[in-house]
Amino acid sequence: MPEPSTAAVRPAPTGVIHDIGYQRYEGPRLGRRQVFGALYLHGLRTAFGFGRSAKAKIFPWLVVGIVTLVAVALAAVRSQIGEPVATYAQFADAMSWLVIFFVAVVAPELVSRDLRSGVLPLYFSRPLPRTDYALAKLLALVTALWLLLGGPQLLMFLGAAFTTKQGMRGVWNELLDLLPGLLYAGLWAVVFASVGLLVASLTGKRAFAAGGVVAVFLMTTPIVGVLSILPSRAANELAGLASPSTLVQGVGIWSLGDLLVEGDPGEMMIGGFGPVYALAAVLLVAGATALLLARYRKVAS
Repeated sequence: MPEPSTAAVRPAPTGVIHDIGYQRYEGPRLGRRQVFGALYLHGLRTAFGFGRSAKAKIFPWLVVGIVTLVAVALAAVRSQIGEPVATYAQFADAMSWLVIFFVAVVAPELVSRDLRSGVLPLYFSRPLPRTDYALAKLLALVTALWLLLGGPQLLMFLGAAFTTKQGMRGVWNELLDLLPGLLYAGLWAVVFASVGLLVASLTGKRAFAAGGVVAVFLMTTPIVGVLSILPSRAANELAGLASPSTLVQGVGIWSLGDLLVEGDPGEMMIGGFGPVYALAAVLLVAGATALLLARYRKVAS
């Protein structure tokens, strides 16, 4: 019978845990509100190119420079002739074509890059509902557009306030003219941001997203022109409903009256359909926002 082996049994290998300094996080844990605010501020900074390369700053600040120069020029002319060349609301109308291209460049930067790079699962792994992501981006774009149109209006107001010959009464009257202009700028911002961000969220390619935004705003304008030459007066007055730009102008004509159409004989006519334009604008913003939220619920799933 063979004798049992007397060879020493080798001990099983054991692992060693090295302390390399990792520590448990003991600071405050921020929640949903702070995440939403961080996304909003990041989106607002992105809109104007902050925190990005110099190349990314060129177009946003070129647009800012143009609208600022126009506002300074209008203020300078007014100081010489003593009368406003254009009201604050008319300034917003005149700069609307720049807003279109600003949205076409900025909206894809806000949403298309995240879609293409596939970082949305990382966002949604935190206590951030899908709707908060979309709403934070939308609010950032609305704020950027309002600043783009409202900031130059403030420069126009300061120029008028310092050159008025009516003292504090003139400053007060000027302020009463400014406030509707700022509200009108807000209307432009809400409508253009909701539609532009929805279009940009449909693709992860920024070039396609930018082209889609421009197409939605510019290619609907010929439809307005066709409806405006029909023999029906009602069709002519409702033609502005076919394009987001003329829709906003129709709401402005109805709500602001002489502040928008004064001295502009070529302004579109809406007849008694002002409430229809206002309702259409509300439905457009609500519908675009709802579709944007549905889009991100689909992306998340």
